Amino acid sequence: MSSSSVEDIPEQCRDLFTQDGVLLKACMGRSISDLNSIGMLCIVQNTDSSKCIEWRPNDLITIDSDTQDQEWAVVNTIGRRQRTLSGNMTSDYAAARARIIRIPIRDLKTFKCSRNNQQMQFSTKPGVWHNTFYFQHGNAEIFVSNLKNHVKTAKTRHDRNTYVVVEPNLESQELNRSFAELDIFTENTTDVVWNFVSNFKQRPYATTMEAFSKLNDIVYYGNETMNGKRDVSEEVADLLTKSMSALEDATSVTRSDEYEVINVKPTLPPRPCIPRGTPLSTEKWEGLHDTEGRITEVEGVKQLIFRGGVAHSIRHSVWKYLLDYYPWRMTHAELKVLQKKRTEEYFSMKLQWRSMTEGQEARFSEYRDRKSLVEKDVNRTDRTHPFFAGDNNPNLIVLQDILMTYVMYNFDLGYVQGMSDILAPLLLLLGNEVDSFWCFVGFMDKIASNFDMDQAGMKQQLLNLQLLLTFASPELARHVASKDSGNMYFCFRWLLVWFKREFSHADIMRLWEVLWTGLPCANFHLLICVAILDAEKDVLISKDFGFTEILKHVNDLSMCLDVDRILSTAEGIYHQIISAPHLTDQIGVILGIPTVSAKAEPEAESEPEAEPDEGAVNGNNVTYNPDMEEVTLEYNGLQISVVTKTVWALLA
Repeated sequence: MSSSSVEDIPEQCRDLFTQDGVLLKACMGRSISDLNSIGMLCIVQNTDSSKCIEWRPNDLITIDSDTQDQEWAVVNTIGRRQRTLSGNMTSDYAAARARIIRIPIRDLKTFKCSRNNQQMQFSTKPGVWHNTFYFQHGNAEIFVSNLKNHVKTAKTRHDRNTYVVVEPNLESQELNRSFAELDIFTENTTDVVWNFVSNFKQRPYATTMEAFSKLNDIVYYGNETMNGKRDVSEEVADLLTKSMSALEDATSVTRSDEYEVINVKPTLPPRPCIPRGTPLSTEKWEGLHDTEGRITEVEGVKQLIFRGGVAHSIRHSVWKYLLDYYPWRMTHAELKVLQKKRTEEYFSMKLQWRSMTEGQEARFSEYRDRKSLVEKDVNRTDRTHPFFAGDNNPNLIVLQDILMTYVMYNFDLGYVQGMSDILAPLLLLLGNEVDSFWCFVGFMDKIASNFDMDQAGMKQQLLNLQLLLTFASPELARHVASKDSGNMYFCFRWLLVWFKREFSHADIMRLWEVLWTGLPCANFHLLICVAILDAEKDVLISKDFGFTEILKHVNDLSMCLDVDRILSTAEGIYHQIISAPHLTDQIGVILGIPTVSAKAEPEAESEPEAEPDEGAVNGNNVTYNPDMEEVTLEYNGLQISVVTKTVWALLA
């Protein structure tokens, strides 16, 4: 049976990682009716400790979630939309289970991630792509990052997006070859390697020092006998002791009967205090246009906006650029043509729903449900603000018209609760129906995944937030996890409507325009969440708040937050993270930071005889990688590394 075919699924498998919103594009041996189905791509550990990649269709997930995912109902604020199921969907559990695709990791030879991070292909046989998956949210790099925690890989030389899986036996060969080429040992190198592995299991530091001492012999004396000379292992031991003394305070050692486990407790560098700047002024904004109205220094403009926001007097102009309604390099004349075209498009779409007869509406249940939901939400959106207050307010009619027209613009997404919160500040600022609509379209393009029917986008953001909080504030992350809040559901409202209900209208305008710049990194809005939680850390921990108290406390922060302080703190946390020596690929992917493996991963030919990935080498003398991947000695210009990940792979 092919490695990608359906097998009997073990009943007690454990999910190591899951990613929603993954569409099956191609699978050898599957009928066409199975393709283009949405599901979840997972890394699974079986009962025998083997691992596999597993794709599960959404209809199976839905059946399981009826009994296993009750927690998510707590924050299911966006409602469930009814849609007609396609012909290949079934509610029969056995049939859905039979459509699961499993790829044993031991059989995986090659995988490929497209440049736009939207597609992955897997191969268990050289030259043949057995399975192709499409990632709806363009985040395939997250799955790649997690997969690389379970397999050793190398990039191919001809295609930097293709990874070859390096098999464990190759690692053993490479370790043997490394010792043989150095000619450190006079005895058989194979025996030495396995002796080293055995000793390393019992005495990791001491064994490493012994190996380094032999290297020192070669540097000074070649392979000659060293009668009458001081045991250089003592010198190397001294060197190691001095070089690693700085790590001792951050390192704890626990012992078992079989081996010594070294637990490194990495800490973040000091958080810089970064003051906010002044808003982009009218004079500066006008000076950034050329004689025909183009804005040429786009990145410079975004930097100014990120540092201090935008003066209120020019927001109605600047926001159209930030929300991709106006292209930055269009002239004034070209913008007039564009605006005329967009106006015609808007009223054409508006006419489509305004001209629908009662009979059509009666036969169109999905449209009818969306219209009813829009009407309900509009009547309770920002009614305390003077712009939307009072009965028969014409601004409410415009708000409703824009949302209904968006239903016609985006049939697949339609309207979901929370969208009226996003639109209200835009209409308040711009006033114009057409301009507000197209700016709303631009904003929705940035956050559309928040409103996925299967909530995959929100679940992924909450997972990313949990990872960032664990990295930036592990003590707080442990506390919330101990109170059954590690899923971060209490931040759901923040993410869904981008903090709209947490800040005043003036402050949310400032926060949104800063976030729209995309600076200083991807997903900066998640660091805003971390900054808010960090400010409340002492209260949450000292008062030992539980699940209910955490949720209430977070909700009570509404309208009590200082936007400039939060932005400054979030930027400081960002600089802490990128300066951290233990920065992981997983965190780097979330923030869009080039990862160590992406920059330093070795090249490989198309055949699997590629060199394994090398760990990072930092500093002089002895460096111990915080991720427990490598111990490096630099002595008299000669450098040698012991990759602990390779050693443990051999032990397995």
